[in-house]
This record gives sequence, C-alpha cells and structure tokens, in this order.
Amino acid sequence: MTTIPQHVPTDPLFDVRGKAVLITGGTRGLGLQMAHAFAARGANVIVASRKSAACEEVAAELRESYGVDAGAYACNVSDWSQCDSLMETVHERFGQLDVLVNNAGLSPLYPSLDKVEEALFDKVIGVNLRGPFRLSVLAGTRMAEGRGGSIVNITSTQSIKPRPHALPYAAAKAGLNAVTEGLAHAFGPSVRVNAILCGPFLTEVSEAWDMEEFEERAQRTMALQRGGRPEEIVGAALYYASDASSFATGAVLRLDGGYV
Repeated sequence: MTTIPQHVPTDPLFDVRGKAVLITGGTRGLGLQMAHAFAARGANVIVASRKSAACEEVAAELRESYGVDAGAYACNVSDWSQCDSLMETVHERFGQLDVLVNNAGLSPLYPSLDKVEEALFDKVIGVNLRGPFRLSVLAGTRMAEGRGGSIVNITSTQSIKPRPHALPYAAAKAGLNAVTEGLAHAFGPSVRVNAILCGPFLTEVSEAWDMEEFEERAQRTMALQRGGRPEEIVGAALYYASDASSFATGAVLRLDGGYV
C-alpha cells in the first residue's frame, strides 16, 4: 500500500517548490513514494516507466492531490533512443530539468549462474546501468548549460556486497556507483550527482519473498533488524534534491538498516 504524504510546510533547506523532477520507475515501489513526496512539497513531477497507462494514472493522482503539474511518459530506459526521446520531450514541456532520479531497476531470478542467459544479462545491464548513464549524461549536460541541478541514482547494497543470486544486478549497480562519481566530476560545480545505496525495502517486490526466512536473516544481518518501509526513501531523496546537500556530490549514501 502506498503511503501518500500530506501537504507539508516548506523547510527552506529542503525546498523543492517549482522544481521539475523526473523519476524513472515512478509508478510503483520507491519511485511512487518519491513521486508523491516531491509533489506534496510543490515540485512538478514527471513520471516515467514502461507502461503508459500506469504513468498517466500516477500523474493524474499527483495533479489532483497536490495541484502541481505532472507529466507521464512511457519509456524503457534500457533503450538508448527512448532515453533520448524522453529527455527531449521533458525539456519541450518543462524547459529546464532540475532533478533526475534514476530509480528504474530490475533483478530477474535465475536458477544458477551457469544458467544466466545473454538476454537476461543484457536486460539487467540495460535497465540498471545503460539507461541511467544515458539519461544522466543528457540531463547533466543541459543542467550544466542552464541553472544547474541534481542527479540522484538509486543503487543497491548488492553493489558493495555482491551475492551469487543477483550477480548481474550487483555488477550493474557497482557500475552505477562508478558513474555517479565520474559524472559528479564531469558536470560540477553546478550539477551534483549522488547515489542512494538501498538495502532491502518492503515494496511490491518483497511480496515474492519468503518473509519468515527474511525476518530471521534480518535479525542476524541488519542493525535495525527489519526491512525498510517504502516511505523511508523520502528523506534521502529530498536531501540530495535540495540545498540541504549543497556540499555533497559523488557521494553514495547507505540506506540499508545497517546491513552487513
């Protein structure tokens, strides 16, 4: 169930009013939480995902709930040309893009490492690394030419603690960590590029988990001994998108409940 933030007073340090914020994978899970959080604080949110109808539904809800401008665009971020088209369309409608949140991601299951097919590997790299790279380069270039901005990459504990069951995903997210730091240098000082390194969050994905096994493991491997609530992504996203993080770039913030 989505927790929809109510309208909240604006803290000048975390002010995102009037900013244009593009969130990939914005129709469910962490992306949906961030879309509502930004809109509740007066940002104009552009929701992108593969399914046009889902994007339209979320954008309509944001407009109705918060009175902001909200756009909906279908985009498979693993497709280079679709990334180009998305960025052109966003700039045509909103002009300057202020915040890009590269949230879209996937980690398909596979029976064993030797059964990982080329198509699965390419798909994982495409969504988790190629797409964020292309969108960041396009957005960062225009931000640097304009009034600056912030790019936020959603990465994973798998990138620093890879496990055999998600190795292609771990490799892609490790690459995204590298891209984060490299682009911070490429587009600074007016564009900041940072990452949120997420541990296990209890989004729709967790519905397929063996929760008894997960909770037992969380007791042993996580300082907070639980999975993250989806709305707990919001503070970190607002921090990186706003002046609260004005001296942070090339940074990777662990948001993992103390995972070891």
